[in-house]
Amino acid sequence: MNSVITILYLLGIPLLVMRLAKRWSWIDKVSPMTVLYIVGLAVANLIPKGNGIFNVDLDINTLFSNLAVPLAIPLMLMGCDMNHWQIGKAFKVFLSGLVSVLIVTIIGFFIFQPADHTPEDYKGFAQVCAVATGIYTGGIPNMGAIKQAVGMPHQTYLYITSYDLIVTGLYLVFIIFFGKTVFRKLLPVQKKSSNSATSKTEETSVTDDAKVNPFDKSHLKATLIAIGITLVIAAISYGASLLTSKDGSPNMTVLILLLTTLAIAASFLPSMKQQQHSFDLGLYCVYVFCLAIATACNVRDMDIAGSLPILYYLGFIILGSLVLQIIFAKLLKIDGDSVMVCSVALINSPPFVPLAAALLNNKNIVVLGITIGLLGYMLGNYLGIGIFHLLLTIG
Repeated sequence: MNSVITILYLLGIPLLVMRLAKRWSWIDKVSPMTVLYIVGLAVANLIPKGNGIFNVDLDINTLFSNLAVPLAIPLMLMGCDMNHWQIGKAFKVFLSGLVSVLIVTIIGFFIFQPADHTPEDYKGFAQVCAVATGIYTGGIPNMGAIKQAVGMPHQTYLYITSYDLIVTGLYLVFIIFFGKTVFRKLLPVQKKSSNSATSKTEETSVTDDAKVNPFDKSHLKATLIAIGITLVIAAISYGASLLTSKDGSPNMTVLILLLTTLAIAASFLPSMKQQQHSFDLGLYCVYVFCLAIATACNVRDMDIAGSLPILYYLGFIILGSLVLQIIFAKLLKIDGDSVMVCSVALINSPPFVPLAAALLNNKNIVVLGITIGLLGYMLGNYLGIGIFHLLLTIG
């Protein structure tokens, strides 16, 4: 019974919030994701366990959070206008974010390592620095690979995973509640195309997303086509990610890369060109994902007393790299939307890019964000292991 209620909760609450957003303009202003995040946190932290009425089935919750993103990525990409993507800009944004993370990671290593450190302490914190580099230039897959490569003790790894949940969770709260306002205020707003027709299309994509209801009967055929293509793309990508995996779990780099490539190819199909229904259906999946991850965030279950210097170090990386990236963006005249999606792709990983795009109401930023995240995945292991050996050489 609990499983059924959890499914209804995860699928029904986002749909309810989407409908209420049409009646109450304040929901659109603060973003439906903000509302869903608050609901999820309230359910996770305010409802006592074993209350006899409703407790979230965490296995079902995890399943939905894992499924939502592989479905959201192709759905949103198929609804994008690929003519707005610029390869040169993607590399410029990526490099500014990457350099910011690397500089702050190395500076933080010398600030937060123990004052009276032994050679073994130095090596231990160099391992932390290596894994942190992998996390915040790539993602969780890089984290596990670098842990094994540098020989990090399992207990230290557990501390990092716990602390990473805390600091990236807080950063996600900042992005959801204040991100769009802060980035667009500090940095230039994304320029419109000089072509009037293109400009009108882009303006619509920025301001009028989520206005089409993909569940309306009049859009049923288009919605079913989008779902069918998405399921095929997801199945192929997931199968390939398992075939290329060494430990039986999906190879995330292959999964995200194939989801992106096949979705971009599908976006050129006649039935999918400028398919707003597809994008809005992907947006619904993002809402489900947002509710699921917030519902899993029970602060009472987090270990925050183990090794606090590591917690401070990870927090310093996120805050410092954000400040430095904004400075670089000002110098390079990069717009706020691109910097925000780049920061989310590197700090929170590519699966959070659709969430950032939805917050910005800018669907054409999805390809940029996922490209940045994939580049991070590809380089993360090299950078983490390279910095580890560099620090050992210096020390």
